[in-house]
Amino acid sequence: MGMEKKYLPVCWEDCVQLGWEWVDFVYVIGDAYVDHPSFGHAIISRVLEAHGFRVGILPQPDWKRKESITVFGRPRLGFLVTGGNMDSMVNHYSVSKKRRQTDAYTPGGVIGKRPDYATVVYGNLIRQVYKDVPILIGGIEASLRRLGHYDYWSDRVKRSILLDSQADILMYGMGEHAVVELAEALQSGIPVSEITFIDGTVYKTKSLESVYDAEVLPSFSEIKLDKTQYAKSFYTQYCNTDPFSGKRLVEPYGEYLYVVQNPPSKPLTMQEMDDIYALPYQRDCHPMYQKEGGVPAIAEVKFSLVSNRGCFGGCSFCALTFHQGRIVQTRSHSSIVEEAKRLIQDKEFKGYLHDVGGPTANFRHPSCEKQLTKGVCTKKQCLFPTPCKNLMVDHQDYLKLLRELRALPGVKKVFIRSGIRFDYVMADANDQFLKELCQYHISGQLKVAPEHVADPVLQRMGKPKNIVYQKFAEKYRKMNEQLGMKQYLVPYLMSSHPGSTLKEAVVLAEYLRDLGYMPEQVQDFYPTPSTISTAMYYTGLDPRTMEKVYVPVNPHEKAMQRALIQYRNPANYELVLEALKKAGRMDLVGFDKKCLIRPREAAIRMQKARAKKREEEQKRGKKKSAKRMTGISQKADKRNQTDKADKRNQKGYYKNKGK
Repeated sequence: MGMEKKYLPVCWEDCVQLGWEWVDFVYVIGDAYVDHPSFGHAIISRVLEAHGFRVGILPQPDWKRKESITVFGRPRLGFLVTGGNMDSMVNHYSVSKKRRQTDAYTPGGVIGKRPDYATVVYGNLIRQVYKDVPILIGGIEASLRRLGHYDYWSDRVKRSILLDSQADILMYGMGEHAVVELAEALQSGIPVSEITFIDGTVYKTKSLESVYDAEVLPSFSEIKLDKTQYAKSFYTQYCNTDPFSGKRLVEPYGEYLYVVQNPPSKPLTMQEMDDIYALPYQRDCHPMYQKEGGVPAIAEVKFSLVSNRGCFGGCSFCALTFHQGRIVQTRSHSSIVEEAKRLIQDKEFKGYLHDVGGPTANFRHPSCEKQLTKGVCTKKQCLFPTPCKNLMVDHQDYLKLLRELRALPGVKKVFIRSGIRFDYVMADANDQFLKELCQYHISGQLKVAPEHVADPVLQRMGKPKNIVYQKFAEKYRKMNEQLGMKQYLVPYLMSSHPGSTLKEAVVLAEYLRDLGYMPEQVQDFYPTPSTISTAMYYTGLDPRTMEKVYVPVNPHEKAMQRALIQYRNPANYELVLEALKKAGRMDLVGFDKKCLIRPREAAIRMQKARAKKREEEQKRGKKKSAKRMTGISQKADKRNQTDKADKRNQKGYYKNKGK
């Protein structure tokens, strides 16, 4: 294969070529091996390499065969395990629990190359073969399931993934600090059972004798039996995700087993971020996947730049607070520009940088000055319900970065595809960012995420009131008018979120009617692990206030809410009609321009009329086609007759000449 120390080894032959006689860690991953900093396994493996550790990559092993994890033999220090860039269940199933047809993180997009609950399956597979080797799990699947959690796919509360996977230590969050400290502790000979002191990790213990400063959560048996206890436990966890103020947490599992979560790792400094993104990534999938057509997920990120991490947006349905935290961490301009210059040299680069951002593109610094010493506020949000008086609103640094990238030779356009937080834009007294966003960084349309328009639902979502979005939409319209540009807003909307009754779903449909817009796709609320919204979905309580919340859980009602958003689709007529009846909104069935649908008889007539029109158009099309074919045929006949006449004339000419 000619390693030349570009990609990390994926088999023992690669190790031999590198002159290695062992590996320190075998890294088992649920995704294909993509050496790009948008993939967690690429960052962790390169960080370990930079600290002198040897890592063998074992992507998507066959979990039905024990031999599949013995490729590198027994690693000197331990196994690292991750389910992949997504939770394996979200990767495999839609919100309706139907199996997806493709997997963007697998060669050729093929589904079925990783197991359900991948981290658990891989951990148990390793433990069957190597009884006492340290197993360290991480990645988003482990991070969001680190303590007892509601699992939507099995519809039950599950234990910490640390226990179910038979792992020794779990790393949560992004993991760069934790993995290096763990590797160095193992290197120094400390038994894995005694590595209990590293921030950003979770471990299990039979005794709390040495755990002196922890807050004890309700036990697993309590949260499994009592939804109120579950909501309380979850909110305590949510309030302890900050690296400066977060406490150590303990979840009891019976009398002699405890899962202990240490406080989160400290945020990366700008220099640390720069160092991580300067590591020798190949920025592509491993060459062994070429014959299968590569790995689809690389296409979206290959020419994108990560400028930040963390998000103080605080949306209830987003797991970022639990995973990356609320403190925004950024790379320097020089680091990002240097990476852009490397992208420009790529033979596939066409002049377009696809994105410059992160969880939220227009966050380039912490929300207030106190965060890097005292942490974020435990029970207050920076933007919700209204921007905090201490919020630093400033787009100047981001603008400067975008201008630098636009000015690079070879760059035609710099797009922003990461989410733009529109309420943060509205909080900025200076309109320069909005102006340059419209002028240079979108192409025809800007996608934003108001998610809903009914304030009771927005309140549960942790999103600003609808009036904020309306003002932004108007400001955006005027800005494009001023620039002489025709560009549109495309709102992302969500149906069936906790707090949304049919009444609120109808309000959303009316908004779309007035907007003259019907989205092609609708996102049904998806209860993924460790979000406030998922806690609401499972318990029927808002964990922040312990108020009761209406939750649409019936699949038929969810179908009605989704159909209301796409009320113009004739296939949704019966569902929309039923929803309007149940919501007491039959005033929206009729012939007035404010109505969503026509009465049944009129709707049937309209459907028949449409069908007849289509039929007539098809007939006209066939007639035109036949006429055209007849014309072609007639022309061909004429040509044939002309050719025959020419031949006869030629014969007569040569015949007479012969005489």
